Amino acid sequence: MDITRRRLLSFVPATALLTAVNPAPAARADGRTVSAEPGQLLANAIAIYAGTAESNARPEVAAKVAGIDSTARTWLSALDRAGAGELFAGLPLGASDPNLSSSYQHLYEIALAFRRPGPASDLQGNEQVRARIAEKLLWLHANYYGDQSKGYYGNWFTWEIGISTFVSKTLALIDAPTDLITQYVASMDAYLRNGKNGDVDLDSRFHTGANLVDITANRVLQGALLNDDARIRKALQDQFTVFATIDPYNLQHDVTDGYYADGSFIQHASVAYTGSYGKGLLSRVVQTIKTLAGTEYAQGDDLVGVVQGWVEHGFAPLIFEGWMMEIVKGRAVSRTATGYDDVAVVVEAIVDLADYATGADAQRLKAFAKFTARPTINVNSFVSPVSIGRFADLKNDPAIVPADLNPAASTTAFNAMDRTVHRRPGYAFAVARNSQRISKYEYMSGENLMPWFQGDGAHYLYLAGEDQTKSFGIDYYTTVSPYALGGVTAPVETRKTVPELYGTAYYDNPPTFTASSESQNTYVYFPTGTNVHSGGATLDAYGAVGWVQSDDFAYASRASLPDDFVVYKNASATKSWFLLDDEIVVLAAGVGDATRAVTTTLDTRIAGATDPVTITGVRRDGRPWTGSGTVAPRWLRYANSTASIGYHFLQPTELTVDLQAITRSRRVVRTSNPDTAITKQVFALTATQSAGANGSLAYVLVPNATESALKAYQHNRILPLANTVKVQAIQHLGLRLTAANTFTAGPHNLPGLTIDGPASLLLRRQSSGVQVAVSDPTTQRDTITVNLWAQYLKPATTPVPGVQVTRTLTGTRLTFTTRHTYGSSLAIKLLPAW
Repeated sequence: MDITRRRLLSFVPATALLTAVNPAPAARADGRTVSAEPGQLLANAIAIYAGTAESNARPEVAAKVAGIDSTARTWLSALDRAGAGELFAGLPLGASDPNLSSSYQHLYEIALAFRRPGPASDLQGNEQVRARIAEKLLWLHANYYGDQSKGYYGNWFTWEIGISTFVSKTLALIDAPTDLITQYVASMDAYLRNGKNGDVDLDSRFHTGANLVDITANRVLQGALLNDDARIRKALQDQFTVFATIDPYNLQHDVTDGYYADGSFIQHASVAYTGSYGKGLLSRVVQTIKTLAGTEYAQGDDLVGVVQGWVEHGFAPLIFEGWMMEIVKGRAVSRTATGYDDVAVVVEAIVDLADYATGADAQRLKAFAKFTARPTINVNSFVSPVSIGRFADLKNDPAIVPADLNPAASTTAFNAMDRTVHRRPGYAFAVARNSQRISKYEYMSGENLMPWFQGDGAHYLYLAGEDQTKSFGIDYYTTVSPYALGGVTAPVETRKTVPELYGTAYYDNPPTFTASSESQNTYVYFPTGTNVHSGGATLDAYGAVGWVQSDDFAYASRASLPDDFVVYKNASATKSWFLLDDEIVVLAAGVGDATRAVTTTLDTRIAGATDPVTITGVRRDGRPWTGSGTVAPRWLRYANSTASIGYHFLQPTELTVDLQAITRSRRVVRTSNPDTAITKQVFALTATQSAGANGSLAYVLVPNATESALKAYQHNRILPLANTVKVQAIQHLGLRLTAANTFTAGPHNLPGLTIDGPASLLLRRQSSGVQVAVSDPTTQRDTITVNLWAQYLKPATTPVPGVQVTRTLTGTRLTFTTRHTYGSSLAIKLLPAW
């Protein structure tokens, strides 16, 4: 894939994409004709949701078709049993916006069974069913939706997106009469209250990213229903703004939501969200490509290429053996759907996207879909029956060889969203941070009730061959203390959830604090940190990450907030993660709090209630150790029936090793979860500082560790160079690698080099020269200067953009121009002078 071309395409203005549309029906170069008829858009959309005669006749699609019919029968029965104030039994209307949205959803699900082609049923094409759907749409409009003075209670999303999505599809599926269409479209426009004159407002904070794609996809369908070309074109023009890469130094409409050059995806202004809103956006955008196919509105390869770039650089690094990583799911981590379910959405989008890509690009996508989809993938969760058929063809094609889009060894710095992913054969490591730019966590609507430390250096170590539902996901957050997530430093205190504090799912203090207000977002739902230092450098497949822990913005703003608004002060710490081949080195300094004890959880793992778990190790004096309790170890090893992880300690540290059975309901993390009790063995490895103490830690995480591997670290395989709040650095002797994070104004002297201020650096010496990579974790420096204490020649190839090399009397000065790089790495290789 031509990455440069794709990235250039991602900067094409949306209006340019739109004006590239052919003004009249034409023939494609491949011989396929295009139509200007909005009716073709409707036919394409109906095929997406209801399938085609060809797709629905396939045996692989039979279960999906049967599910459509069964679901429709369930809701037809609920229609018959409805009581007063209900459309469907059990969903009382008039005060609950989720119940109203669900009522429209169930009409849509009945409409699918009415419209779907394929095997015959008594619902298919049944005019009585169609008439009943239309009648109930009219009834809902007359009694619960059409009166603008009574609507728009609860969540704005219900009224501007949720209901409109179901209504628009239902009207298309039943070939609704014009008067019903115009009546509903007028109301849907009127409910677009965060828009402008019943249309999208690109300056609205509600009309961004995934939400904008949802709104505009609905409006394209509505335009097709009305045969309104202008409405279709305006909706597409608005949607195409989502395809432009976000430039943080030149924001359009002040929007930070969307995809960044490093693959990051942000929604809600500051939440790392690839795995929830991002996958939803991916799905809807691919549906747009499918809806436009064969019409004059289609954009050819331009949109396909941009979306393929998202898949390759935004999604692929975050998927490990078919599992979506927790670090990019926001409040969705508290839902019972698994990381495998998340990836099923992505796989469907990739399968469909591949059908519109060409040549090698199409083959890469198909190979990745085949590689990523687990044998247990639930294809019936796919939106489209057509996609199920395409996926079956892909699986059965021996010419498509499964292949990962990720290199076997890689480090991906998503610095624009304060996330880093490190991959090696056998494991993947992911760490979540925060800053003034990125939220510490996301809570909303009773979801993710105890999120406080999820962005405070929480890490996730995924081991190959494991069922990740047994190690992470909903049961991890249910049974692990929110104060003891792996990697987290937290004060010893008890915090209360938002419902516990205020008796509602949000802080209610109008007019400033209402459910969807900016204040609610800023201080309650997803507060950012107050630090600027968060990020790191990559060099080939290695990484260095640095972060300064801080209070959140709500605590920093406490003097200006109402007296009954509860805020919490954080503990202090400066941390680094050095990402190598067989290990992750973690340094922490300045760990503590003036008035409270502080715990740092080096790691936390869960195992089944009856899974055999062993914990072994060696004390610093060489004596063996096993079990739980307090110990100052040289190394420890955790193992269960499927996993093993080692911990080697680079400095003397007294630790608490804990293993206990924990039983909690999944409802403790989300109010709408089933009240299902989960029991897990929870292993926690923690260090504690008393109030007023200032501690440090230096240790190594060793995935898939054996005892012999852990013993190898006794031979100074890793040498700590510095571990203070000013500088943290190591050397790996075998790799000849120096990795450093500097946090304050310099100069910072390390063996063989000097760094002039805050920076992240990797330096690797080889016989052919030296490689140096640098990034600015603050995103605020214009240049970073590194002085090497040896003379090197400039690169034999062309100069490296952004890096100036100057030979001095005593060495070599490297000046990295980091202005407007937003934390990305600049790297250079120098030849030896001798």
